[in-house]
Amino acid sequence: MTDDINAEVISVYPDRVKVSVDDLDSFRLAEEHLKVGSYLRIADSDDVVLIAVIESFSIEVKDSGDRKYIIEASPLGVIKDDVFSRGGDSIAIPPKKVEPAKANEIEKIYTYGLDSKEKLNFSQLSHNESVRVPVDGDKFFNKHIGIVGSTGSGKSHTIATILQSAISEKKGEYSGLNNSHIMIFDIHAEYPSAFPSSNKLSVEDIVLPYWLLNSEELEELFLDSGDNNNYNQSSVLRTVITQNKKKHNPEINKIFYDSPIKFDIDEVLNCLINLKNETKNAKAADRYMIVGEEGDSENSSTTVDSGVYLTNEDKLNKYFEKVFEFRPTKSSNVTKGDYADGTLDKFISRFVSKYRQDRLSFLFGEKAKLISFEDAIRQFLGYRKNKEANVTIFDLSGIPFEVLSITVSLISRVLFDFGYNYKRYAASVSEGEHDIPILLVLEEAHKYVPRSDLARFSASKNSIERVAKEGRKYGVTLLLASQRPSEISETIFSQCSNFVAMRLTNPDDQNYVRRILPDTFGNLTANLSSLKTGEALLMGDATILPSLVKIDVTSMPPSSSDIPYLRLWKNEWTELDFGEFTKQWKS
Repeated sequence: MTDDINAEVISVYPDRVKVSVDDLDSFRLAEEHLKVGSYLRIADSDDVVLIAVIESFSIEVKDSGDRKYIIEASPLGVIKDDVFSRGGDSIAIPPKKVEPAKANEIEKIYTYGLDSKEKLNFSQLSHNESVRVPVDGDKFFNKHIGIVGSTGSGKSHTIATILQSAISEKKGEYSGLNNSHIMIFDIHAEYPSAFPSSNKLSVEDIVLPYWLLNSEELEELFLDSGDNNNYNQSSVLRTVITQNKKKHNPEINKIFYDSPIKFDIDEVLNCLINLKNETKNAKAADRYMIVGEEGDSENSSTTVDSGVYLTNEDKLNKYFEKVFEFRPTKSSNVTKGDYADGTLDKFISRFVSKYRQDRLSFLFGEKAKLISFEDAIRQFLGYRKNKEANVTIFDLSGIPFEVLSITVSLISRVLFDFGYNYKRYAASVSEGEHDIPILLVLEEAHKYVPRSDLARFSASKNSIERVAKEGRKYGVTLLLASQRPSEISETIFSQCSNFVAMRLTNPDDQNYVRRILPDTFGNLTANLSSLKTGEALLMGDATILPSLVKIDVTSMPPSSSDIPYLRLWKNEWTELDFGEFTKQWKS
């Protein structure tokens, strides 16, 4: 540092300092690339050094024509006895010297600040690429992460870089996989190219057993939110499914509607249709007029002996067998059953249309009916036998929109339940810690956890809000990625403790991020719209200090690159086999 640097602190505020510089060229000698985002070191007489980040420049022109350069900077923390700590209230006033911080000084802050921590390294300072910016890997992943950025800002590449860094970390020398467990909800089928060895689950090969759906998911799937008979339909569905679970799991003592055990959906449909059509003996409400059953005959007189006597539980078990024919209500001694008044008609029609859709075979097909609970969990966690993988990619691009929320809800809820139950299991077996922590990556999170009260999003919102609020205790954390953070449920996004904020062009998104960030980067958040591709504000509990960084370029990027329109348009006309193309489209 040369002695001809002419700069002084002219004002100190709780959130910023103002520096006057007479000769900007001389001030630049200390660091060639001085700019917004560069660091200053401000020393006092007690050997305390304040590190501040430059927010803005301005020029004051005097009457004489001389110019004075004014730099405003936001305090980040202080160095005392070679130890960096956050906050800027320890410096004595007035400071005696200000100059650009040396690169090795800033590097020392990052290096020594995480010296005893598990460091994860995926970026460097934007204005000085020789300085690496690690994060505390434990704090980064065991608290929720928010990654935001407009289309083209490099958000998907950033996610890939971070996750690739995590799965490559190893303690000691060993071959094979490390113990990372990452699940990606991939809505655009971008990530298989970034993780070629991942456990890939698309609509063709995922098995999402319907019997794992909870009450909320079942009702979102089968009930019409605008139907006035919703309450009755919900009550019937709850009763029938609970009884069917009891029938198929007699060895289990306590069975509830939400119990994750098998039931037969064909039998449930049989029962619902029978309830819709049933008739009863008008003089004996516990006798049901099933054609062909003992005590029922077209020629018999309709007395209290007509019809088959069934308790409510026996009735449901019998109705599971098949669709029966019932005596018509032509006779005054035959009356309609409790649900034969039309209240179930639309419900059953909706039930049948959903259940028998070919494109929902991953949910209702034969594999979904037969898969075991253990194998269902294995596929979600990347523990498929002889096909273990650190990363599981749930390709949502082929999932019908009508069941997208339910799909996300089911998987995230099962992963949360795994974390909860595994923690109890680990404690009971060896009193050990939870050693299978999970990171759940929600790409384009605003599409299934939006700031919306619409019924079709309620299942996924409730499941993921539960993970956001309680998941950390059970080793399940979130990485929320979105180009529209202002459209994400605030309950979920506000739980994030670490942020990677990339270029955002929408004013609503910019303001939302500024408001919700717990660790603001001074006025530099005003520059969110001007960040370059791959640049980001890295901040949160896992960082030594908020930093403007450049994310490392991954050698295996996701397939999210922009299409080179003009280069492709300049080629000769491309012929297309429309017959084959439309055949595949419709298949």
